[in-house]
Amino acid sequence: MLLILYPVFFNRRKKGDTSFPKQTRYNIPAEVAYTLIPFLIVAVLFYFTAKSESIITKLSPEASVAHTIDVKGIQWSWQFTYQDSPLENATVTGTPENPPTLVIPQGESVRFNLTSNDVVHAFQLHEFMIQMQTLPGVENHLEFIANKLGTYKGFCNILCGRGHTYMRFSVKVVSPADYQTYINSIKAA
Repeated sequence: MLLILYPVFFNRRKKGDTSFPKQTRYNIPAEVAYTLIPFLIVAVLFYFTAKSESIITKLSPEASVAHTIDVKGIQWSWQFTYQDSPLENATVTGTPENPPTLVIPQGESVRFNLTSNDVVHAFQLHEFMIQMQTLPGVENHLEFIANKLGTYKGFCNILCGRGHTYMRFSVKVVSPADYQTYINSIKAA
């Protein structure tokens, strides 16, 4: 703001002065400064962003993850496959009319393997401040620990087509014992 207001107020023509203002061209030091300073600002911001992102998205070794859930974005809902189950059919698939519920245990690490069947979607858990894109043919990974019991809203936050508004789901954080009961109920279904 100062760079805009300074020339307006301090470089105005004085009353009675009819001369043409002095023209500055080929001021190499100024041109170098105008180029290097923004470049350095962007480089520093990029460094800190990349450093923070690598810390946030760092994955634990596979053996230390308590639970793994495959998340698949499909038109126009979500599909959750629980890898904890020895059965291959421990899958919950939602529909636009009946959004699915993702059940995760409290206090235990959960890794999500994210992919998409059709177009780009974005798996977002707003209350946990987590968002990761699901891309066709690419598997992204996300890991976190939910510490607070409750039911939370999840949704797709990338416009993925005309049914985008229906891509909602619930996240239910339960005790580890209730989680195991839920996994067993999926097996029985």
